[in-house]
Formats: sequence, C-alpha cells, structure tokens
Amino acid sequence: MASKTVHVAVGVIKQGDQYFLTKRLADSHQGGKWEFPGGKVEDDETVHQALFRELKEEVAIEVLTCTPLMEITHDYVDKKVRLEVFVVDNFIGEATALEGQASAWYQLADFENLNFPAANQAIIEKLQKNYL
Repeated sequence: MASKTVHVAVGVIKQGDQYFLTKRLADSHQGGKWEFPGGKVEDDETVHQALFRELKEEVAIEVLTCTPLMEITHDYVDKKVRLEVFVVDNFIGEATALEGQASAWYQLADFENLNFPAANQAIIEKLQKNYL
C-alpha cells in the first residue's frame, strides 16, 4: 500500500546571518535531528495559513511576510513528505521553542556539524548558494 504524502509548510527563520533551528523530539519521526520549524498543512488551510499557524504554535513568532524558497518531495520509505519552504525574515516576537524541544540560532557555516533529516539537505544547499 502506498503511503500518503504529508504536506508540510517549512519556515527558514532568518535574522541577519543567523537561522533558527529546532531539534525534533526523540520519539518523533526523524527524532533527535535539527530542522527548520514548520508543520503539517491541514485539509482546510492554505500553505501560508499552515506556516503562520505552526510558527506561532511552535516557536512563538508572528510571521508578517515570507518568501517562497523551494519545494521538495522526499521519500523516507516509511513516510513521504512534500515540503513547501519559505524564508521568514519579517516577523514579530522572539523565536523560542514552545513544545519542549531544543532550539538555537546558527550560522550557515555551523550546519555541517549538525544532523538534519535527509529532506533538509536541499534546503541547506540552496541557502549556501544564495546566502554564503
């Protein structure tokens, strides 16, 4: 049986040359890995609504505007994801993890020392190309 693709809105939260990352909880899919915050797009909402809602719930920021970065489809064998990725550099609030997960601001150069889910590799490569 083919697994359903999970549609996810992802926010690359950027302030100057710093990026806000959260660490997936150990018991979640791809647990213990660093990621750009975001979450599942519900059936009754647009990808922008999902992004704004998830970033408010997860990291306590209110997105004012965002810019589309890329779209990624990745098959983890046990789960397929479709990521719609946005650069979020215009927001209100102080980004902080609200769901008990670790979080921190990092520079692009720090990313090579962090463990990310495979689907995030393309985002990192695109950011390095655009911002380094």
